[in-house]
Amino acid sequence: MKTFFDGDGRRPGRRRMAVALLVGTALGLPVGAVLAFGPAAVAESQPAAAPAVAAAAPAQAAPLVTAASGSFAGLVHQVMPGVVNVAITGHEGPAQVADRDGPGPGPHLRPHGGGQAIHGAGSGFIIDPAGYIVTNNHVVKDADEITVTLNDGTVLPAKVIGTDPKTDLALIKVKAGKPLTAVEWGDSDAAQVGDWVMAVGNPYGLGGTVTAGIVSARARDINSNPLEDFLQIDAAINPGNSGGPSFDAGGKVIGINSEIYSPSGGSVGIGFAIPSNLAKSVIAQLREHGSVQRGWLGVQIQQVTPEMAEALGLGTAKGALVAEVQKNSPALKAGLRQGDVILSFGGKPVAQSKDLPRLVAEAPSGTTVPVQVLRDGKPKDLSVGIAVQPKPVES
Repeated sequence: MKTFFDGDGRRPGRRRMAVALLVGTALGLPVGAVLAFGPAAVAESQPAAAPAVAAAAPAQAAPLVTAASGSFAGLVHQVMPGVVNVAITGHEGPAQVADRDGPGPGPHLRPHGGGQAIHGAGSGFIIDPAGYIVTNNHVVKDADEITVTLNDGTVLPAKVIGTDPKTDLALIKVKAGKPLTAVEWGDSDAAQVGDWVMAVGNPYGLGGTVTAGIVSARARDINSNPLEDFLQIDAAINPGNSGGPSFDAGGKVIGINSEIYSPSGGSVGIGFAIPSNLAKSVIAQLREHGSVQRGWLGVQIQQVTPEMAEALGLGTAKGALVAEVQKNSPALKAGLRQGDVILSFGGKPVAQSKDLPRLVAEAPSGTTVPVQVLRDGKPKDLSVGIAVQPKPVES
């Protein structure tokens, strides 16, 4: 679980710190950042412990949580068989060890070749009876071996199907020799502030643990990566919950628990979950291709301030101001210019500059997308042929 808290100037109001059991990295998209998105967050692991096996689900489906029932028991019985513990063993270099080795019990480290051995754990959930499991990239990133503990205590080796550092998602698979109980994706766009949410996971290596709360906010931007659009929840999530699901009151997954904001390293009621509607398309690509291809526009952008909006004749601050158009880019070929304000992309409004990276990333390469810009105080319609995002040049 990645952790943020008030800080030392590395980022306004927040900083990074190695707390016992935690490692956190936040990589922001700066003003004028190129829409070819930044690297992933640093991986972390929670010390492994023998999983606490939850009771097996009843054969008959129990009622789901309702305001009248006042209980989450029916929901727990329905979804618990689809949630798993994910344990890893791996290694890391000496430079990384200093970040992990915070005060307190900390991860269990021992020399291993040129680096240090890691024994860590996180959470995950089954999305297909064939054994496909969703978790966080930072849970499995440094893993040499991965084992999954099912709700009934069965321990199985797992292999990585694909990872996506930019959204901190990973897909792994186990062979159980029988169909497994899977949970269903929900619609995170339908989740409203104030809706019930239930988190299930493996905090501190304790095994199946359930916490409940509400959706506290939507579309949270914590400068972790340019594609983020977090659901903020107040259900307690802690180190080891990474990769575990957050369910709505109907038992559908609406978020993948990934980060917390905390001065202590533990839950203070501010947690962040990757929305299911973002995750579904990423996981589908990982399952089919083992990687994710994203659209590329090729512009540098910055937020439109109220002062800029007034000078540009926008009325209200909205859109993404084009600060630079890259050479040989789809944007250049489509006629986008420095000083244009992108108001919509693919028929969807660009309310803030941070909306554009997600819209571009979701656009399939090879397609033509309508783009509306404000140029010289007047709206102008363009068509952009989306290309595959180029791989970063290794130094």
